[in-house]
Parts: sequence; C-alpha cells; structure tokens
Amino acid sequence: MAKITPSHAINSLEAGVIPKKKNRLKARIVHNLDLYLIISIPLLVLLIYSYVPMLGIVIAFKNYRVFDGILDSKWVGLAHFRTLLTDPKFFSVLSNTMLINLFKFIFQFPLPIILALLLNEVRSGVVKRMTQTLTYLPHFLSWVVIAGIFVDILSPSTGIINGILKAFDISPITFLGDDSYFRSVLVASTAWKETGWSAIIYLAALTSIDPDLYAASSVDGAGKLRQTWHITLPGISSTIVFIIILRVSTLLGSDTEQVLLLYNPLVYGVGDVIGTYVYREGIQNGSYSYTTAVGLFVSVIGFTLMILANKISRKYSNRGIW
Repeated sequence: MAKITPSHAINSLEAGVIPKKKNRLKARIVHNLDLYLIISIPLLVLLIYSYVPMLGIVIAFKNYRVFDGILDSKWVGLAHFRTLLTDPKFFSVLSNTMLINLFKFIFQFPLPIILALLLNEVRSGVVKRMTQTLTYLPHFLSWVVIAGIFVDILSPSTGIINGILKAFDISPITFLGDDSYFRSVLVASTAWKETGWSAIIYLAALTSIDPDLYAASSVDGAGKLRQTWHITLPGISSTIVFIIILRVSTLLGSDTEQVLLLYNPLVYGVGDVIGTYVYREGIQNGSYSYTTAVGLFVSVIGFTLMILANKISRKYSNRGIW
C-alpha cells in the first residue's frame, strides 16, 4: 500500500477544493447574471467618466501645450507644485475655501437633523407631506435660479431685506458687495437649498429606531427632550458620523457655480475660492498644468482628511465607513 505523505494530501485537497470554488463562483455568476448586467452599467459609467479622465493628471507634471498634446509636452516634474506652495494668492483662496466650508459645516450641518426630528414628531400626514415637499423643492432649483432670487431679495434698492431695514430707518446694506456679509450669504443660500434634501437621510435613519424604546421611556417618565437626547440621537449617531466623515473630505471643495454667480471683484478677498481660482487661471488664462496641480493637491488633502476623520471616528466611537 502506497504511503500518503502530507504534501500529497495537501495537493489532493487543493485539487478538489479549487475546482469546487471555481464551479461555485461560475454557478453564482450564471444564476445572478441579470443582476451583474444591471450593475455593470453604472460601473462602466463610473469607469469612463471618473477613472479614465484621471489619466490626465499627468499634465500637472508637464508644461502642457494644447498643440503638443499630453505625450509631447515638456516634463517639468514638481515645478508647478513648488509654484503653488510659494504663491500667496493660492493660500488666500485656500483659506477662503476652508473658512466658507467650515462655516457651512458648523451652521448648516445641524439644520437637517433638527428638521428631521421636527418632522418625525408631526402626526398629521398632510402637514408632514406638505412640509417635506416645500423643504425639498429648493434642491431641484439650479444655482442660476437661486442666485437670481437672492440677488433680488438682497438688492440695496429694491430688495425685501433692505426694504424692511429702511422701514426702521436703517441704512441699506450691500450684502453681495460687502466683505462682512458675503460669506453669510453663501452659507444661508446653501442652507436654504440643501437642508430639506439632506434631512431625507436622517428621516430614513429614524425609521430604524424601535418604537418600544419610546414607550418604555414614557413609562419611566421621560419627556420628548429626554427621549430625543437618550434615544433618537444615539439611534441615528452612526448616520451622523458617516455624514461628518463625508463632509470633512469636502472642506477644500467649493460650490464653484454658486460663488461665480454671486460674487464680484468687491468681495474677491473673502469670496474667491479654489474653484473660481482654477476657473480664472485655467480656463481664462490657459494655465492648464498649474491648475491641474492645484486640483491634484486639493484632492490629496481632501482624501487625507477623510482617512483621518474615519480613523478618529473608529477610535472614539467604534464607527466608520470602513
């Protein structure tokens, strides 16, 4: 009788397991072929429009000229990154971008949570649906429309706000031409546009909370505020952490369209952000390589911030995206 060595046993086992795994995977693909075909469409779109264009990042390391093309343009290495790191104008727009997004995060972030909590307490279905519709509606308006609305409302001569100020003998304020007010206008317009839409996420999270918890707390004498603090907010805390992580990664992003439609040279000092800076330098002045370097730098910083936020959330709350 032939002696079976451990190596022979392992090889025989692998020879039997690997085909079984392959057959199982093949059967699973065949069984769910329709689902794989459905998901392949958005994956293909993501690949074509999000990943393939990333190959153009190479022009950040070249002195790109349109007629020379990407391949024939001169390689300059990190020259454009050294330029942006020594350009005081870049650091000005960088600080503006961070401050505007920080103000949006501080003042706008709690609003969807508050709105969701209030809507969750409304018992009338008609009132609840009407309120949801009215608060969701601004999200579907373009920034062109919203900018026109805010320009009319804040006009120094015919605007509603300045009309009220004149009624109290207060001098008109040029909100869109004053450094002291422009950032507040950006934060307020974003909050008005996105609060209702952002509340959908929290309303969905609220449905996962067990109603028996509220019933038990009512028996113990807890009021609405205590229920909100000890049951509702902890129940949606994972969603809040998830949104915070995503928002931190966009601290260097900017609603370029919003700023372009609302700002003017009078408020460049506080309103000029990375998006508008890239637009002027890249599109108007033709500095394609430099602005690509700016975009790559911002993307790397944003990705790093997201990783750090996720690490911190996992360390202190045992929650995170991955």
